[in-house]
Amino acid sequence: SPLLFGYHKPVTMSFIEKAINPAFYKQKISTWSHATAEYYKPLFRSGSVKPLWHIMIATSVLMYTQNYLFNKGTHIQHARQEKKVALEEYYKNHNITPGH
Repeated sequence: SPLLFGYHKPVTMSFIEKAINPAFYKQKISTWSHATAEYYKPLFRSGSVKPLWHIMIATSVLMYTQNYLFNKGTHIQHARQEKKVALEEYYKNHNITPGH
C-alpha cells in the first residue's frame, strides 16, 4: 500500500466533482439496474430458482444486519446495561420492589 511508505496520492478535483454531482449517481444506478435486469431476465424466463435464492439471501443479510445494529449491537447493550443499573439504584434509594 502506498500509504505504508508515506506516499499519499492527492484527491483529484474530478473525483470531488463526481461525488457531489447527482448525475453521476443516477448514471451508476442506471447502469447497475440495466446489468441486473440483463442478468435476471433469462433466469426468470427459464424458471430458474436462482433469483429466489438471491432474494432470500439479500433479505436475510439485511434483516440480520438491522437486528444487530438496532437491537444487539455493543452500543445498544451498553445503553441497556446503564439503564438497568440506574433503575436498580433508583429502586434501592426509594425502597421500591422491582416488578410491583
